[in-house]
Amino acid sequence: MRVNIIIFTNRSLFYMNYIASIGSYFIMIKEVFRKPTKWSIMKKLILKEIDELVFGSLGIIIFISFFIGGVVTIQTALNLTNPLIPESLIGFAARQSVILEFAPTFTSIIMAGKVGSYITSSIGTMRVTEQIDALEVMGVNSLNYLVFPKIIALMLYPFAIAIAMYVGIFGGWIAGVFGGFTTSASFIEGIQLDFIPYHVTYAFIKSIIFAFVIATIPSFHGYFMKGGALEVGKASTTAFVWTSVAIIILNYILTQLLLG
Repeated sequence: MRVNIIIFTNRSLFYMNYIASIGSYFIMIKEVFRKPTKWSIMKKLILKEIDELVFGSLGIIIFISFFIGGVVTIQTALNLTNPLIPESLIGFAARQSVILEFAPTFTSIIMAGKVGSYITSSIGTMRVTEQIDALEVMGVNSLNYLVFPKIIALMLYPFAIAIAMYVGIFGGWIAGVFGGFTTSASFIEGIQLDFIPYHVTYAFIKSIIFAFVIATIPSFHGYFMKGGALEVGKASTTAFVWTSVAIIILNYILTQLLLG
């Protein structure tokens, strides 16, 4: 009986810690928008974050999107062995896969690793070196100063997703045509087949929400971390895991709400 009580207590503490962390996260979000920093300073911070978080990530986004589009096209073509199925379905499947899922969701998980780790480590290092404490002593809202520019910068994230869509479909066309799986005319016909513009809107809505998650969850883990330099690395790993989990859960919820 005593062992059962101890196990129950440990589980209760485990769940309570998660609930407390979720509460602290939403309190942090509220504090981010309170007592804003002067615009002359904030403008420079936002431009710096746009350069580092968005433009600095375009290379890896383009690289991944190109080959994902190619792989989707090849796999679709290899599974369409029935001669009654038109070749245009290859282009259709590639377009739908890239626009609906691979561009907004898969790219966001990659960004959670690249951008999220950078955000957590940079803020966590400031916490370890007591730079955040110095900002608070000077009367600056450190959460607004550190997190708000990242949120605004990543609102341009749908721009990167639009590029990922184009490059992914282009990669599919390259793989399909030059790999001998389909003709250019059939692939382009498939791209144009039953196109629904709302699907692009759906992808952009997901991208904006994912961008907010990528900006805030790593910031939370970096801002509230405790310990020294070793804990910065652990916080980055934890932030990546929870950001990825949040993206996957939100992807399910948004798909049900927007397409269900």
